[in-house]
Amino acid sequence: MTELTHLDDKGAARMVDVSAKPDTQRIAVAIGRVAMSAEAAAAIHNAKVVKGDVLAVARVAGIMAAKRTGELIPLCHPLPITSVVIDLAIDDTGVAATATVTTTGKTGVEMEAMTAVSVALLTIYDMAKAVDKGMVIGEVRLIEKSGGKSGDWRRP
Repeated sequence: MTELTHLDDKGAARMVDVSAKPDTQRIAVAIGRVAMSAEAAAAIHNAKVVKGDVLAVARVAGIMAAKRTGELIPLCHPLPITSVVIDLAIDDTGVAATATVTTTGKTGVEMEAMTAVSVALLTIYDMAKAVDKGMVIGEVRLIEKSGGKSGDWRRP
């Protein structure tokens, strides 16, 4: 069984000491989706949402969230993010979000990618809730990561 790195020998929460780890390029990709009515999807697609350009605002929100993950997740290290790309794809039933986050450092950016996707999707909900309060956010997950001691990983 893998040892839980965020617990000390007495079981108390701790921030992992990464000072001895080498800097490597780290990349993580996460995805998620917000399901919605055809009416809400059409309103977003046709720029008819009263609050403004939903996808543009969600993209910026996702980028901002990735940069602030260390402030949101208690034991996450604050990281010098070098790139955040948020891709949003709309169809008749919702919006899919993909976040790709990159850094060169001692620890990975998996949490930053998942936070970026989550906040982008929450922003879509917030901006379009007047059209559809029943939207459902889900399926947020890491699909790949590279770099570091554990190497590359891809969701099967």
